[in-house]
Amino acid sequence: MEEKKTGEVSEDTIFRALRKQLLATPYSAPLHYNLGLAYARRGQLDESITAFQQAIVFDPKMVEAYINLGGIFLRKGNVDACIAANKKALEINPSHPLAHSNLGFALIQNGQVDEGMLEYEKALEIDPNQAAVRANLGGVYFQKGDFEAAIRENLKALELNPTFALAHNNLLHAYRAMGDKEAAKAHCEKALELGFQVNPELAEELGCDSRE
Repeated sequence: MEEKKTGEVSEDTIFRALRKQLLATPYSAPLHYNLGLAYARRGQLDESITAFQQAIVFDPKMVEAYINLGGIFLRKGNVDACIAANKKALEINPSHPLAHSNLGFALIQNGQVDEGMLEYEKALEIDPNQAAVRANLGGVYFQKGDFEAAIRENLKALELNPTFALAHNNLLHAYRAMGDKEAAKAHCEKALELGFQVNPELAEELGCDSRE
């Protein structure tokens, strides 16, 4: 068993401290928000939703509470509620890149692909240095059959984060679709090296092997 380092505070200790503080100050939006985060880390999603909703009751302008609430709704499979929460966050702060990117992801999950792509693009206009958003946008371009755009966005993602395994995996698919098997193999090998679970049939087809 791993020995706990001296001075390290356990998650349970933090959780209990938050509950205790809320008994003394039950109308504190930040405390309810932090409790929501703690519940989410523990996998107690319903309790996390309640805590974030309480934070919003005491501070209706708390953008981060809406964004995290949307994330929990998405984890529970309630895409419509996720969309509504992120739209509310954007009513409060129209320039929040994470709200735009999360809304984009949820819209795409809901089948609203073009609307979702627009939200990704808005997020990147506000903050161009979001590797995950670029990779996700590239993934959507791939699904739409625009392989050149898929390659462009994923290469931009790798400029921002060269060890972003998802972007390497996306590129292996895009280059393969374009007929460039050499480039596809290179990104396949890099994705495997970074621990990404590449489709084994594709890996065999391209001749890339994580054991090399």
